[in-house]
Amino acid sequence: MGEFPPVSFDEFACPTAEEWYQEAVAALKGAPFDKRMYTPTYEGITLEPIYTRADNESLLELGGMPGEAPFLRGAASAGYMARPWSIAQSACDVLPREANEAARKEIEKGATILHFELDDCTKLGLDPSPVLFKGDYRGLSLSNLHDADEALKGFDLTKTPPHIYAGASAAALLGLAAAHARATGAKEDFREAGGCIGADPLGELAERGELPLPLDELYDEMALCIEWAEKNAPKLKTVLIRGDVYHNGGAGATQETAYAMSAAIACVRAMTRRGVEAETAMKHIKFSFSLGTNFFMEIARLRAARTIWAQIAEAFGVDTEEYGRLDLMARTSRFTETVYDPYVNILRSTTQAFSGAVGGVGAMQVGCFDDAIRPGGEIAKRIARNIQIMLQTEFDMLQPVDPAGGSWYVERLTAQCAAAIWGLMQEVEKAGGLYAALKEGSVQNEIEKTFKSRLKNLALRKDRAVGTNMYPNVLEKPLGNMFAKGERLYLERKESLERARELRDEKHAEDTLEKIMPAFDKGEGAFIDAVTEAFMAGVTVGELRRLLNDNFAGEEKVRAIGFHRWTEQIESLRRKTEDYTARTGRKISVFLANMGPIPQHKARADFSAGFMEVAHFEVLRNNGFASPEEAVNAAVESGADVAVICSTDETYPELAPAVARGIKAASPEMRVLLAGAPAPEYKESYIEAGVDDFIHVRANCYEILKAIQEKAINAPGSDENQRKGEGL
Repeated sequence: MGEFPPVSFDEFACPTAEEWYQEAVAALKGAPFDKRMYTPTYEGITLEPIYTRADNESLLELGGMPGEAPFLRGAASAGYMARPWSIAQSACDVLPREANEAARKEIEKGATILHFELDDCTKLGLDPSPVLFKGDYRGLSLSNLHDADEALKGFDLTKTPPHIYAGASAAALLGLAAAHARATGAKEDFREAGGCIGADPLGELAERGELPLPLDELYDEMALCIEWAEKNAPKLKTVLIRGDVYHNGGAGATQETAYAMSAAIACVRAMTRRGVEAETAMKHIKFSFSLGTNFFMEIARLRAARTIWAQIAEAFGVDTEEYGRLDLMARTSRFTETVYDPYVNILRSTTQAFSGAVGGVGAMQVGCFDDAIRPGGEIAKRIARNIQIMLQTEFDMLQPVDPAGGSWYVERLTAQCAAAIWGLMQEVEKAGGLYAALKEGSVQNEIEKTFKSRLKNLALRKDRAVGTNMYPNVLEKPLGNMFAKGERLYLERKESLERARELRDEKHAEDTLEKIMPAFDKGEGAFIDAVTEAFMAGVTVGELRRLLNDNFAGEEKVRAIGFHRWTEQIESLRRKTEDYTARTGRKISVFLANMGPIPQHKARADFSAGFMEVAHFEVLRNNGFASPEEAVNAAVESGADVAVICSTDETYPELAPAVARGIKAASPEMRVLLAGAPAPEYKESYIEAGVDDFIHVRANCYEILKAIQEKAINAPGSDENQRKGEGL
């Protein structure tokens, strides 16, 4: 084939910024440029309509090369081409043998990290408790060496590194892992184990609102875990700083990053006070972030996070090239998972995983699409796992290195994220560190502001959750939970513990427990060695923690950030409607008073139907009415709770008052709404005629639907009022 002729773009003139602006203003047809073309974000960063080289001239020389400090362009010089990101799909089955089987399947099908998610009892240092084992209970339950043997059976931790979040202290999980290695003759192999069995006491405090011990004592345990790991498993990390604690409370990307970095700074400072060098402490820290829905924001903050961690390393006076590389695992967002139309979660998690790959994470977990409803089944796990495998193999996301690098938009956004993160960290420092900031509630307040802003934007439908506040599927059949309930799982775990206690030597177990506290100050890894000996003797996690907690009854409490999902408010509204219908057999119905022929009312009728179906109200449709009298008669005969007048702005002055008055005269209890924002000069006349509210693109969907729902459920003669009467 002949050579292609050279391509020239000389015929295309490069427009100036002013020329572009004038064209944009013309295209907006009178809409305000500043409001339509600038996008505010939850990170406090306003996205501009266009980015040019001129906007980034001061940034183009920053960042260095991939693999070089400050690691803006990646922690490795070859990016993913030399080593792909690790696939860390989790096993959260409660019973150890089932968790082992689930983890084996993940590894066989492509996962590269042994990732167990622990149950609450294990993370809290409790033996299985009927108080917690309720309903949809999840997470691997580990209580003794037998459980650890079942869960870890067949795994070589030197080839498949573990990733386990242990809670406020990693002492118990490290002891169990060490005991398993000894019991299986793999003690020497365990020295080469990598991965992370880590703790985050400040993260636990933020999430749950309390700790079982004073923070300083948990830091003591953290220092002893690091000391032991340095001697016995130097490649294993023992601190896992969780950003998802803040993300799941509703935080923005920069808030999550800043508070996680502040938690890491607190850990390093606490370790240096206990004789652990900053280099050693930083070497043992791994981060876990969530990936949100703002694609470019996530890419930018991941790039920014690497530079921030390098700056922190420099501030502690350590070798940035060696100790300033951010070790980060990311998970697709739990916060953005929805209960309704859950298959849309596949799309959400795919874009989130894509942003993680472009942003340069070291490891990643993709959540199952039904995670907000039930433990993931085989199909859900396969889809989640294959999203990562396809990104690596079919979509060729292993190259190039730093694919977002050089983008005027992303480079500018990265710099803005870094500045925002650093500013938030400085605010935390002014408060005296993250612990003090949590105590005074400033962190919780900032996250709560962001969360409330998210709820408001969902209520106004500025933010769109497809299948929930936009395009709801009222014919949807909820997914069932085919997995065992917590109550049954508790009985199995209880029986397992009882059998283990029958087989152990009680005197020997008590003797090993008595040796743990004296080993606290011996150094040389004696503390974790003593914990390991206790587990070898059959001691349980609950017995160990009771000893270490020493009946602590102090006040180590703050206001909990808690766990939320962004759509929980609207889902609760819809669920209330469905529960009411299931209980009474009655539907909350909405009659569309469509005026005129179909072309006249269709647009607003469709809008109104979608608006009302967000709360799963029954929408009574029709092809329109020729006169107000016909519309009024049909609305009253329908017996609906609400009537929505649908037509055009031009016909409303004549039609709307007549329809509203007619309905109110015949059925005073029926709520009347008008579809569309009313013209200011007519609004009062509509209200005087009987229009109760207006639904349009700027209306508060949640508040309007909530008011309709409450009135329908609490109406005289309703099931709810009958129940109230029975209680008098």
